[in-house]
Amino acid sequence: MAQLRLHHQAPLLLSGVFSSRQLPFSDSRSPRPQPPLSLKRACGAQHPPRFTPPSLPAAASPTLRRIGKWRVFASSADVDGVSANTIQQNIKDAVHLALALGSFIAMDNLLKKGFTAAAIRFPSALFGMFSIFSLLVVLDLSNPEAGAAIIDFFAPATLFIQRWLPLFYVPSLVVLPLAVKGIPTASAAKIVAILVGGWAASLAVAGYTALVVRSVVKTEMIPAEPMPKPAPFSRNELWGWAIVLAASFTLAIVSPTALGSVPSTVLPFFLAATVLGYIVGSNLPPAVKKVFHPIIACAVSADLAAFAYGFFSGLGLNTALGAYLTKSAALLGAGDVLMGMLGSVILSFAFSMFKQRKLVKRHAAEIFSAVIVSSVFSLYSTAAVGRLVGLDPSLTIAIVPRCITVALALSIAGLFEVTNTSVTAAVVVLTGLVGANFAQTLMDKLGWKDPIARGMATASSAHGLGTAALSAKEPEALPFCAIAYALTGIFCSLLCCVPVVKHSLFAIVGL
Repeated sequence: MAQLRLHHQAPLLLSGVFSSRQLPFSDSRSPRPQPPLSLKRACGAQHPPRFTPPSLPAAASPTLRRIGKWRVFASSADVDGVSANTIQQNIKDAVHLALALGSFIAMDNLLKKGFTAAAIRFPSALFGMFSIFSLLVVLDLSNPEAGAAIIDFFAPATLFIQRWLPLFYVPSLVVLPLAVKGIPTASAAKIVAILVGGWAASLAVAGYTALVVRSVVKTEMIPAEPMPKPAPFSRNELWGWAIVLAASFTLAIVSPTALGSVPSTVLPFFLAATVLGYIVGSNLPPAVKKVFHPIIACAVSADLAAFAYGFFSGLGLNTALGAYLTKSAALLGAGDVLMGMLGSVILSFAFSMFKQRKLVKRHAAEIFSAVIVSSVFSLYSTAAVGRLVGLDPSLTIAIVPRCITVALALSIAGLFEVTNTSVTAAVVVLTGLVGANFAQTLMDKLGWKDPIARGMATASSAHGLGTAALSAKEPEALPFCAIAYALTGIFCSLLCCVPVVKHSLFAIVGL
């Protein structure tokens, strides 16, 4: 119960005791009350006696509140109310995030089941993304309030995905030792050469295409829609995940099947190690991150965790990595949980595209020309060079979607019936890392200053990781990165679904 001390409309006797100098919160515009004559005589003084209000306990630090015409002191109970409101708001935010993110996951799973049941080979998440985008466009024309409500509902989920996006790429890098186990050293060297050379060539093709078209259309630049930025990682998050890491590691060592199976029991430990690696890597100095990207720190942290668990449990590194990414829907590991978010990532692209729809319309010539040319070049040049250098056809077809975001690259790999999809995912991530570290340097050497060309070239050649690296230093290029990032994957997926294109790529690689 708040302790109340009223001074407005107080009895006349007390009004002469309290003065505005002793109560700094009093209304200075009201006339200063004069003590009654009887009080002067009783005190035997010309001035009223000074009166000091009794001090309140420190815990009840008073604050002034106005309730109607009353001005009152409020104790710490009211201040505690503010904390209670903050807690309630945090709970509401958490529930909102859970509902929005859960809706993405539920939509992705329903689409997968529906497409599987109908034997449709087109990526289900891509269809979902087009459906959401179309719905938003229709609502924007017919019922803007309803469209805004949908965007507001999914906003926490899209920000969550944006904040943790690199984590969803990591599992393929973590299990890379298993993926390359049966690949000859000579073939691995050829893949790396194709990866690096192909990235540079794709960047040049996309950038020069955008520059040439831009010089023809001469569209004036206008400010893009502001893109919300996710919150930085806090110390509490770091320590919270560190506690989970220590506790879950102890449980996994003491009782490897405490949660029913080894992958389930070790899941919290591997997940915490992966998240901690990303948080620590994100807080490294910029100079260090140029050579040690946060996603590399993330993968190294997870691999060290797998080595530690394999050593202390006696299961070995390969078994530990197998528990990290089981690729089984019935027995999920930490990597399966993270990669299970890739469908939701694709669905979230609809909101990014809708946000920048005006920009896409204004610069459609530059954007679509760069996306189409670079996509076709990337797919066919990779297939041709793989055949030229004598790379095994099965490996060549696995790395064809190297410039597409992991979520869509894996869909294309499934469409091509690739047996070792881990190679596809690993090559995509490594391509992104190369672009994240060297795209700006190469574009500076080429003398490119135009933000459209820089954004389109980076995202078309190095997808999400390149986008994140460029936008951190060149925010004016972020909208074009985001557009190219989504459209390149979409167009390549659509292209690979065309039977003629698919069969021509197979013929080039020698299948």
